[in-house]
Amino acid sequence: QVQLVESGGGLVQAGASLRLSCAASGRTFSRYSMGWFRQAPGKEREFVAAISWIGGNTYYADSVKGRFTISRDNAKNTVYLQMNSLKPEDTAVYYCAASTGIVKLTTSVQYDYWGQGTQVTVSS
Repeated sequence: QVQLVESGGGLVQAGASLRLSCAASGRTFSRYSMGWFRQAPGKEREFVAAISWIGGNTYYADSVKGRFTISRDNAKNTVYLQMNSLKPEDTAVYYCAASTGIVKLTTSVQYDYWGQGTQVTVSS
């Protein structure tokens, strides 16, 4: 079992930055690939970024490439999402998820555990 708790969301203006954190319980965090997804009101949950537990390969949605960076600190059982140059369309609830998979990691069905989410609101 893995429990995930997100933090770091908030209300910011367009162009600002935020760093989301996701703290994981359990002693096998380093054996899970981690992902971030988001869901805006009235829309389906969508993939944002992922980092594999083997090799640290990273994957990004086209809409966030060059602006968001995913990273992990296995010693702290934490994965981060650095979000720069935020836009109003980035407004959503952001979810952290854990997967035993190691490739692509861009679909929600690949993930076994989910956090409760943290709200990010970007004003124009």
